Amino acid sequence: MSQAKGDRRERELVNELDESGFAVMRAPASGSATERELPDVLAGDGERFYAIEAKSSSGDPIYLTGEEVEALIYFAQNFGAKPRIGVRFDREDWYFFHPGDLYVTDGGNYRVKKETAIADGTDFAEFVGESEKVTLAEVADDGDDGPDEEVLRILNAVKQDVMDVEEAAELLE
Repeated sequence: MSQAKGDRRERELVNELDESGFAVMRAPASGSATERELPDVLAGDGERFYAIEAKSSSGDPIYLTGEEVEALIYFAQNFGAKPRIGVRFDREDWYFFHPGDLYVTDGGNYRVKKETAIADGTDFAEFVGESEKVTLAEVADDGDDGPDEEVLRILNAVKQDVMDVEEAAELLE
């Protein structure tokens, strides 16, 4: 069941990247059909080239073995692509990480929690170049009049988990 869901999520990612103007392909049966470790998805738009290991979860943390991540990095370096881990939790969008930004467990594996993905991951729009993430510090430094107190209040509420991202987005429109 989870293999079918993982395949569906990979196809979903491929379609979203395609709609965003990327040339994209899904590696057939990556990890099982060949002795070579292949990334799940290869994508490029003429300027950016990615080798992506895609993982999804209903809400539990996502784990990757050290071998999976090492194989992704090795392939990406040899192919001339940037290695990325793409994660998607149910009822959330895709978030992307450079392997070096992931939490490493004591056993040498990698972990991404849902909260970490939302707070620290690169969202899909930023990943494909449609938007750019702005931090609280950048908002505070962006202007001579000082920060917009209402915007800072909303962003701090999200940071403190008092307000969810969707509600904040509606208020900031």
